Amino acid sequence: MSQTINRRNFFAVTGLGLGTAALAACGGPSTAGTAVKTTSTDWSKVTPAAKITFMSSHPGKSGDIEAALIKDFEAANPGIKVDLVTGGANYEEVAQKFQTAQAGNNVPDVVVASDVWWFRYAIAETVMPVDDLLAAVGDKSSEFNETLFGDYNYSDKHWAVPYARSTPLFYYNKDHFKAAGLPDRAPTTWDEFATWAPKIQAANAGNAGYQHAYQYPALAGYAGWTLQNVLWGQGGGWSNKWELTANSTASVKAMTWVQQTIVKDGWAGVSSKDAVSDMTAGAVSATVSSTGDLVGTLKAAKTANVNIGVGFLPGGAVSASPVCPTGGAGLVIAAKTSPERQLAAAKFVSFVTNAANTAKFSAATGYMPVRKDADMSAVLATTPQIQVALDQLKVTRSQDYGRVFLPGADLEMANAAAKIMNEKADVATTLGALQDKLDGIYTKTVKPKLTS
Repeated sequence: MSQTINRRNFFAVTGLGLGTAALAACGGPSTAGTAVKTTSTDWSKVTPAAKITFMSSHPGKSGDIEAALIKDFEAANPGIKVDLVTGGANYEEVAQKFQTAQAGNNVPDVVVASDVWWFRYAIAETVMPVDDLLAAVGDKSSEFNETLFGDYNYSDKHWAVPYARSTPLFYYNKDHFKAAGLPDRAPTTWDEFATWAPKIQAANAGNAGYQHAYQYPALAGYAGWTLQNVLWGQGGGWSNKWELTANSTASVKAMTWVQQTIVKDGWAGVSSKDAVSDMTAGAVSATVSSTGDLVGTLKAAKTANVNIGVGFLPGGAVSASPVCPTGGAGLVIAAKTSPERQLAAAKFVSFVTNAANTAKFSAATGYMPVRKDADMSAVLATTPQIQVALDQLKVTRSQDYGRVFLPGADLEMANAAAKIMNEKADVATTLGALQDKLDGIYTKTVKPKLTS
């Protein structure tokens, strides 16, 4: 790159438009930078609207619990109705629909936004800061988990509240590991798993439909996110702060190892759609997937009589920890609506993320509880595996800036991973081409918007 982006001039960017290619979930940015213009409203003089719209992708198969929480909210607030709208199958489709709605006068009031999209909404002034709104409805925002709420802090304001927050977990088939004579735990490092994998493969090769000891998640939407774990463990990454490192020696070494597990060693494959479904079907012995898949995976595994364990993501030869990226989504409140609808939206956002309801949401999905005062005892009594996700939250790492703040970067990373993992392409050449594409995104899309 001809110029290393620093935190100060990055937050002077005002034109990273919402129409660029979609980005997936990520950790939040620094709070340094120029102020975003906002208007002041005396919320004490506003009456909440009688109806609002909540647009969601139902992350972690949360449609049923979302509907149940809406029912409870309407019972507690009989003057407000909430219309639950499916905005798409994922965060990106929701973002595109929210963007399209800006051209008209009927925008959704509350929107599920990944940890990239909230920031782009804030810069574009399509969402409201939530601090005054939360105070107006009596929400003690200090009760949010500081790290999760702090992810949305920009220009001394919070622009979302944490909702469906996640990290990846290592999922494994306990019976497959037992058959191979292995301990009932996740591997500490990928090097350790590399010694286990041939044993797992050999011990279970006779099972009907069995394929691999390990299955990499589907590349679309997951490659840029989950491969950071392997890259970081080997001292690589997509970027180091704002210096792109996709083709660094360490990154090439890490992705060469990934390719060899598939092409040379033969104990790993790549899911075409859903790696955890591959695992619960008995086709593979282990994979990495979101905490948001935890409850659904355990239910599916029980139905299929498969015994599933979960653990921390494995470390690497260079770094054992932290090697787990944060992820997930928050709730934003649209700016292009009336104060009445915004206040009703704040009441709803506060309700569905309160201590009791975040515990319910966690129990139904596996996502993190977002309030410090959430009582998780009942949840952990029935789903003790959630404790693993809570413990791993303490050793997470914010995602690489080069992935989450360069429009379209995630797609380019997935394309490069597909060439390396599925097409046996030369790793150094492919990552060099990726580096050039990321640099091109920076040069064309980001650099012209920067101030000195």
